[in-house]
Amino acid sequence: MSEGEEKTPDEQGIALPTQATANELIEPEPKSESPQSIASPDTKAKFNSKVDILLKPAGDAPIMKKKKWTVDRTKKICWVSDFIKKYIKNEPSESLFLYVNQSYAPSPDTDIGSIFDCFGSDGKLVLHYCRTQAWG
Repeated sequence: MSEGEEKTPDEQGIALPTQATANELIEPEPKSESPQSIASPDTKAKFNSKVDILLKPAGDAPIMKKKKWTVDRTKKICWVSDFIKKYIKNEPSESLFLYVNQSYAPSPDTDIGSIFDCFGSDGKLVLHYCRTQAWG
């Protein structure tokens, strides 16, 4: 070999992957009939236009007969608060407090969908309601 010629990687002792080893590293993707079949339940719930809400009383709040509701993701927390007030026949002058995970009081203008994305678990959002300030 002359001075001006460079050594090939093979001559330098560097092992390059052969075509067979490169193909062994790439595994074929499993064929599925629809992209939804491989999605987990959490991703399915995230892309739905509705959110399951579980309403639990706290303190002196009356217990609702139906606790699980399905609400549009674009609804605001104030809409849920007004709905609960009507359902439990709360006086308009009485206040109602809503809490997420028994600690966080969301702003009334917050979307249900964004709260579900942050605090939702097992495909549902748990909200606690009470007539007096309980947490936070």
